[in-house]
Amino acid sequence: MRIVAGQWRGRRIVAPPGRDTRPTSDRVREALFSILGPLDGTAVLDLFAGSGALALEALSRGAARAVLVERAPAALKAIRANLEALGASAEVRARDVRAFVRDASAAGGPYDLVFLDPPYRDAAGLGPALELAPLLADSGRVVSETDRRAPLALPALEVTDERRYGDTMIRIHTLP
Repeated sequence: MRIVAGQWRGRRIVAPPGRDTRPTSDRVREALFSILGPLDGTAVLDLFAGSGALALEALSRGAARAVLVERAPAALKAIRANLEALGASAEVRARDVRAFVRDASAAGGPYDLVFLDPPYRDAAGLGPALELAPLLADSGRVVSETDRRAPLALPALEVTDERRYGDTMIRIHTLP
């Protein structure tokens, strides 16, 4: 995997070993960030961060700060290795995403951009457990990535864009 664009364009990043983490492909990241447009000065939250590829891509493209939330030890090791290799600075929270979101006051928001890329097998029942609206800035966006056969519904947010890339579905959600 590589960073697609920005200050770290072309730099390699690592993914955790095994099949528990499914990194967002370079092709999907490139398409997604083209849709999102400029990110200069934004605050980013990456939930189920995995390798950290989405947050790192955002930082490479000008995001001001990023918080990455992940609990899997192998993924945390990959995130820290990627941050070190790039010389990037971000806050890494070794926590369960549901607990992190429930404790919104300690989550460090508001965020302009939230990436939500849960394990596909967990996505269907996850939406009602995640109240993301309190974490969002007024014009904030949530990007969810799921299997196209089981899209993620997020209460209190509306879908403003939806794209399919093979079996992957990307949805952009905003406050109504």
